[in-house]
Amino acid sequence: RFFMKDRQKHQEQLDPEAATERLMSGMQADLRLKSQPRHIECFDNSNLQGTNPTSACVVFRDGKPAKRDYRNFNIRTVEGPDDFASMREAVYRRYSRLLREGGRESLPQLLVIDGGKGQVSHAMEAIEELGLRGEIAIVGIAKRLEELFFPGDSAPIYLDKRSSTLKLIQNMRNEAHRFSLAHHRKRRSKEAIASILDEVPGIGPATRDKLITHFGSAAKVIQASEEDVAKVATLKIAKAIKSRTFL
Repeated sequence: RFFMKDRQKHQEQLDPEAATERLMSGMQADLRLKSQPRHIECFDNSNLQGTNPTSACVVFRDGKPAKRDYRNFNIRTVEGPDDFASMREAVYRRYSRLLREGGRESLPQLLVIDGGKGQVSHAMEAIEELGLRGEIAIVGIAKRLEELFFPGDSAPIYLDKRSSTLKLIQNMRNEAHRFSLAHHRKRRSKEAIASILDEVPGIGPATRDKLITHFGSAAKVIQASEEDVAKVATLKIAKAIKSRTFL
């Protein structure tokens, strides 16, 4: 068996196009798709302690990450940890924009959702609202047993754990999770730094916004010299920021 795997890997290195064709054909058959999923997108939601919900979208083309096309969404319409509503908003925003900017040719053949029936049904609601039913296939992957869910199906399907289709879906899910958490940590860090400015005596919203606009970010305000900050705000505020005596 090891020899066969090694031989297959060698053949894939010699002819990557043939390997991609096998992978795409296999996915089309395994997932009962109308066409080969050359363009796949995967969504994963994230929040920390129920705050700042975000959703990540990663893009794979011919089975490989297209990192330039990755996108993050700060969820706007959802309060608290509502994974279903967050998924619906992110999917709607993503494909309404693709339709506006690139038309139907820019749409993926397959949408992978990190989650089970609930997440899949809410993603499907967004697709239907955009008039895209039947144009984008959807599959959800539930974490515990790696079950695959399709819209409208009450029972999941299970693929062989060694199948290339399942491995690619798992890779996409894991990549979306990584990308989502990285964005979430970055966002939380920015907000923590901005909140430091709010604690400086004498800084109101107008002065804070003026400083951030001038220097580019709250982090750059804190890194700036006392002299430079004093040119935008008062010397007292500049001294307080640099000494952190207000903390």
